[in-house]
Amino acid sequence: MRHFVCAAILLLLPSLSVAQERTVAVPATIKVEGMPPIPQSIADDLARYTQFREANLIGWHPAKRQVLITTSFGGVPQLHIVAGPGMARTQLTFMPGQGMPRIASAAFDPADPNTFVFLRDPAGSELRSLYRYDLTTGDISLVVESKTRYPIVWSRQGKWLAYDSSERNGKDRDLYVIQPSDPKTKRLLSPVEGPFSPQEWSPDGNSLLAIEITGNAERYIWLFDVKTGQKRALTPRDGEKAIWANARFSSDGRKVYALSDKSDRTRLYRCDIATGVWTPVTSEVIESFELSPDGSMMAQLVERGITNELQIVDLGTMKPRPLTSLPKDAVYSQLRWRPGSRELGFTVESLKTKGDVYSVDASLGTVSRWTASEVSFSSKTEVLPAPEMAEWKSTDGTAFSGILYRPAAKFTGPRPVVVTFHGGPDTQERIKFLGRSNYFLNELGVALLFPNVRGSQGFGRKFEQMDNGRGRDGVLKDVGVVLDWIATRPDFDKGRVVFSGGSYGGWLALEAGAVYNDRIRGIIVGAAPTNLVTFLETTDAPRQENRRAEFGDERDPQMRDYLLSISPVTHAARLKKPTLIQHPGLDARVSLGQAQELVAALKANNATVWYQEYTNANHDNFPLTNVNNDFVLASWMWFMKTFVLN
Repeated sequence: MRHFVCAAILLLLPSLSVAQERTVAVPATIKVEGMPPIPQSIADDLARYTQFREANLIGWHPAKRQVLITTSFGGVPQLHIVAGPGMARTQLTFMPGQGMPRIASAAFDPADPNTFVFLRDPAGSELRSLYRYDLTTGDISLVVESKTRYPIVWSRQGKWLAYDSSERNGKDRDLYVIQPSDPKTKRLLSPVEGPFSPQEWSPDGNSLLAIEITGNAERYIWLFDVKTGQKRALTPRDGEKAIWANARFSSDGRKVYALSDKSDRTRLYRCDIATGVWTPVTSEVIESFELSPDGSMMAQLVERGITNELQIVDLGTMKPRPLTSLPKDAVYSQLRWRPGSRELGFTVESLKTKGDVYSVDASLGTVSRWTASEVSFSSKTEVLPAPEMAEWKSTDGTAFSGILYRPAAKFTGPRPVVVTFHGGPDTQERIKFLGRSNYFLNELGVALLFPNVRGSQGFGRKFEQMDNGRGRDGVLKDVGVVLDWIATRPDFDKGRVVFSGGSYGGWLALEAGAVYNDRIRGIIVGAAPTNLVTFLETTDAPRQENRRAEFGDERDPQMRDYLLSISPVTHAARLKKPTLIQHPGLDARVSLGQAQELVAALKANNATVWYQEYTNANHDNFPLTNVNNDFVLASWMWFMKTFVLN
């Protein structure tokens, strides 16, 4: 309570507050404009909510019952190995923050259990190269400088690895194969047009499955001959666009399993390679799957609204095996079978943990917990109300939903609401660990609302594509309906609503903020496109056609005019409410100029704008370090206390 009283006095006497109270030092990697110093009391109150850890499964050791994971004991995630369930994590990598922003992919060589290869970006630009780790010596060596985006894939026999790279022309993502133990074996498998992502080698090592990523709503499967580089399409291209993903060979190499939304909702299909005929395998909506090493079973994640369900399915009968001991109210991901076994590893996220690694014996159903990540504020989350699923119908009849987290019961009266829009655009809000954002619920009494507006994935192909091209402004209808719903709830204060979002969600927060400026109190965004024309012109070249398929081609004069009409910089004069803009300085997807252009426009209109540039972070890893993350959250809370809670 002392901090809240102090904060109130500070707001009344801003010039005196700096002298009376210590302030947070701005980290050397962050440039700040327009924001008054953050009171140290805010950082002190937040400190308890910054102490938590997560563990994510990367893969299994090929010869031992050990798992390779990422976890963080400092500023950024590092690779660790865990020798058994509940055993200590042994740190393997000690990369600096900028040199290793995120482990995008790592995997053991099946032929050499003492080595694994991982992707690392020493420049922080998301153009990753291949590195080899020797478990015996701890030495890390560069395998090849590349510009890799997608996960690496080992052949089942080991030695050979497939990866993508845009190194040939900076635009197309070709496929390469290499023996990491001998970099001279590097070979361009096949030059391609557009981005291609390697998926899996055939059991005999002669073929490679890959996905052609034409756009977020259009992806196709190809079969490559590893010796000749010749390729042939496995999926139809007869005018019916579809997403094909997660391609996997059957154990005999004669069939291919894959996910597709060709029937609107994503289901599992199987193809006979000889005939090229695809047939549906499941009726339920499947998010992901992996076949067991012996080919007799399949692990699959089934969509269950705000969560998902892990199932083990017998491929002979297609009946799921009961798994009664798994964590409840959780979201599962990163399915990995242990080589030569029937044990499945996976990562679990819930309200109580950001991520922990579990495994299940598919034959016995027994569950093992490999990691137990600490959370300093676990007692605080226990008293919070359970999240709720909110459902709406937009003005054009489109049904959509979201997740509501209500503040602690100790707060009475109508509460402020932060409405956060996800990026993508085709991602999906699920139940998740809120981490530092629990401070909103426990200490500020602010409700958090996460809508899945049109364009979100998980609700069918038609819904996911509703915002494409000239349908982009339709999403603003959804936001208006959410505001109407907030106004009907006696537990919410319709006069204290804040929009927030990152990347595409930042664009939506800004554009909706301009449209509904008289109905909100402020806007908080990170890495947000602000001019959709220049965004498309300057985004990373290998992504450019993908983004044009989603947003429209800015080279077409009519589309260019439309994109400008829904760009926040066009409506800067209508953005009159306080705005906090945070942007990574090394962003290759949404260039730094996007933030700078809007900041200049807002300043020209005498609007209140706080601007922060995180010079050592890129789009993929923003905000990168714990120091940056803490400053991000402290800035949010200072913004809320200054403009919303006063």
